[in-house]
Amino acid sequence: MRWTDVLDIAIELDEVHPGVDPLTVNFVDLRNWVIALDDFDDDPDKSGEKVLEAIQMHWIEERE
Repeated sequence: MRWTDVLDIAIELDEVHPGVDPLTVNFVDLRNWVIALDDFDDDPDKSGEKVLEAIQMHWIEERE
């Protein structure tokens, strides 16, 4: 996965962190969690606030 795969990342985060409310996750932790995903293979420095925000929004939608 790459940073542009925001929906896939959100699905994976939901599976790896099922008890976590996405609204309570700060962007520093979110970035670290994405980088730690087994399928993630992109430059960690290419993330930005907009990408992290998109991941968080998709993660919230996955919970609904």
